[in-house]
Amino acid sequence: MKKMRFAVASTDGANVDTHFGKAERFLVFDLDEQLKLIEIRPSERLSVDDPNHPFDPDKFGRVVTLLKDCSRVYVARIGDMPAAKLKEMGIAPVVYSGPIAH
Repeated sequence: MKKMRFAVASTDGANVDTHFGKAERFLVFDLDEQLKLIEIRPSERLSVDDPNHPFDPDKFGRVVTLLKDCSRVYVARIGDMPAAKLKEMGIAPVVYSGPIAH
């Protein structure tokens, strides 16, 4: 199996439970024969708690820099614009809520 690196938006370290724009950290895992947490990367929030806030390319750029070595990012929710921008950069956003590993 080829190694895959992915990020998870999680507040508790056990579940995917955070909106991409509200994530204050991303847990980064490698998966090959087993799942291994390699790093916790602190992040700034993109969201200002206003559903109509404009997309901030500077903030997004700083957040995506944290994820550039990941092929996927698992989030509880994500806006259309950030999801599209991640896809353009080769990072697949995966909307999922639940345990990180079982």
